[in-house]
Amino acid sequence: MIAALNLPLSARVDQRVPKKLLLENCSPTAADKRKINEGIDEVFWLAALKPTTIGVPTFRDTTREYLEIAVLRAAVRTPAHTARLHELIHRAIPYPVLLIVTQGDGLTISLAHKRQSQGEVGATVLDGALVVASPAAALSINVAAAFISEIAITRQSRVNLFALYQGWMDTVVALLAAQVTGTFTVASSPEMAAARRTALAESERLEAQLTKLRAAAAKERQVARQVALNLEIKRMQAEHSAARANL
Repeated sequence: MIAALNLPLSARVDQRVPKKLLLENCSPTAADKRKINEGIDEVFWLAALKPTTIGVPTFRDTTREYLEIAVLRAAVRTPAHTARLHELIHRAIPYPVLLIVTQGDGLTISLAHKRQSQGEVGATVLDGALVVASPAAALSINVAAAFISEIAITRQSRVNLFALYQGWMDTVVALLAAQVTGTFTVASSPEMAAARRTALAESERLEAQLTKLRAAAAKERQVARQVALNLEIKRMQAEHSAARANL
């Protein structure tokens, strides 16, 4: 995965990130502190992507300032808390992060936009949900190979750091869509990428609701209520199919 990113030597850092930094900067609860201390083996800062290291301009608007992108790798011990550890590491770093997490033979990659905090001057917060995917979950070798090819930094926009980071995020979203459709296709426009992100979120929401409805229908003993639940399931299945069609 690291080789596939094709990070230039000028941007490489390759330094260990102490857990103390994570504990100080992500405002963890007592439970989160235990997850960090007990769940993380090590975190490495692989690269710092900024104008002086990759020649891509910074980005500023009214809500965010992208001066640098950090590429990190974390090795975790327990798969039970991997999702939360992704979030805690992203929250601890003031820059947008491309995070690679390994657990045994498994690997996940995550990204999340950052914006300026409205309550604390100079602080940054996550702007939206994390986008998390596992290349190994691809439905075919061709899908995984296409993703590995498209994730290279040389395939991303060089307009500014925000556009570069958005390109990475859209590539991971394309992988998530391919895990549903079986075909990996990079979005041809920002509008298509935004529509795909919306469709993916809607598909995931409907899947969760369908799981709950099916469980409720299986337990229901009243015939009238069973009929109502089955009708709701069919309606939601139609919405789910429509969302998948937009992927």
